Amino acid sequence: MNDVIYMDYSATTPTRKEVIDAMMPYFEENFGNPSSWYSIARNTKKAIDEARDKVANAINAKAEEIYFTAGGCEADNWAIKGVAFANRKKGNHIITTTIEHHAIMNTFKYLSKQGFEVTYLPVDKDGLVNPEDVRNAIKDTTILVSVMYVNNEIGAIEPIKEIGAICREKKVYFHCDGVQAVGHIPVDVVNDNIDMLSMAAHKFYGPKGVGALYIKKGVRIDNLIHGGGQERGKRATTENIPGIVGMGVAIELAVKEMEEESKRIGALRDRLLNGLVERIPHTKVNGPIGEKRSYNNVNCSFIGIEGEAMLLLLDSNKICASTGSACASGSLDPSHVLLAIGLPHGIAHGSVRLSLGRSNTEEQVDYVIDKLSEIVNRLREMSPYWETFVKGGENYDDLF
Repeated sequence: MNDVIYMDYSATTPTRKEVIDAMMPYFEENFGNPSSWYSIARNTKKAIDEARDKVANAINAKAEEIYFTAGGCEADNWAIKGVAFANRKKGNHIITTTIEHHAIMNTFKYLSKQGFEVTYLPVDKDGLVNPEDVRNAIKDTTILVSVMYVNNEIGAIEPIKEIGAICREKKVYFHCDGVQAVGHIPVDVVNDNIDMLSMAAHKFYGPKGVGALYIKKGVRIDNLIHGGGQERGKRATTENIPGIVGMGVAIELAVKEMEEESKRIGALRDRLLNGLVERIPHTKVNGPIGEKRSYNNVNCSFIGIEGEAMLLLLDSNKICASTGSACASGSLDPSHVLLAIGLPHGIAHGSVRLSLGRSNTEEQVDYVIDKLSEIVNRLREMSPYWETFVKGGENYDDLF
């Protein structure tokens, strides 16, 4: 990435060299279709099986409970639509939260048009779901609850184990969007009472265009994609062999290095967060502080400015950041996550997400603090909104 400072690891990660090296033979020498019978096909079938074992081991699942997909969005869609339609005779009530990724939110919106009743649970000011709200929302017609493990915008780590236990007690399927969690924090589908878990390789230094869905044995679920008998008849289409191999290597490396990397990057996150708060007055930290926050996430609102202008000036200083979810980067609307935790539109618009990863250093963090401080000061000097705030026209003391 030359001299570019990349701090958008929650959007995507660069593919590791070890992963690329492992993938390369499956573009040329070992290109066989794993559904065929000759030797080069058997080689690819074996490679899929080995990758499936690695993914299963990373989340304490059985290999036969792992199904490869084209990414996290497909896995989310399959889990939610598959369970909803397969269990429609039992009930039509499904539950999620107000801060889910668009792959979840838009799937639930689709299902509401198909006659399903949807309950959107609120979150507190830190973006955390109250498990008792889940319990109270479940009724006789409830067939599915879907709650993300780690929020992609504010880094909130949800009480998944407690929510899963309630769903298990109530005999309701529990799906978890684990895209921002797997490969970064310990995930144990058995201990966490998870029935389905979505994953995406490109979030933990694997290739784009490949993911997986964990489906606990016994879960009643319809197919999302129909065709041949791939993935044990559950997900048709010729397998993406290089991608699947790459995902297996990437998740194995991520789990192996998780403890060490989380400590190193967590220290950088704290340095960045503390530096921004100290250097820039009226900075609002969005999301929880401490152990309930993902170790690589910084999300701050700077009163008096627009997030899009911030991103343009950061980019001109060769700093890559975002205002929220990469899947909603074309939208001018404020983040639904920030609105859900109680931020006014004006404050939500002045937010930036910085997510750290393998390439970041203390020197880079200090550079970002310096440049972002300059950028915020520059934009505030031109902002009539900031002038109104300084003169006392707005009061947001309760946000801090």
